[in-house]
Amino acid sequence: MSSLLRLHPSDNVLTAVRHLAPGETISIDDSPCTLPAAIPFAHKLAAREILAGEKIVKYGAPIGSATRAIARGEHVHTHNLQSDYLPGGELSAG
Repeated sequence: MSSLLRLHPSDNVLTAVRHLAPGETISIDDSPCTLPAAIPFAHKLAAREILAGEKIVKYGAPIGSATRAIARGEHVHTHNLQSDYLPGGELSAG
C-alpha cells in the first residue's frame, strides 16, 4: 500500500496517508525520495520541485501559491503556501 495519495492526475502535491518520518525513503511517481522532515498524517508534500509563485494544485484545482521554492518531498503547508482566495492570503494552521 502506498503512503501517498494523489487526488487528481494534475496535482503537484500528494497527501500522506500515514505519518512519514524524517529521513524515510518513499516512492514518488516510481522514483525514490528521502524526506527532509516529518510529514504529518493527511498533510501535503511536493510531488516535484515547485517554484516560488507557482500554483499549488490539489484536487485538480489551484489551492494557493508557493511563497518560496519547494523541493520534491518537502512538506507543503502554511510556512510555504499562501492562499489565493482568502483575504490577506493567510491559511489556517489546521
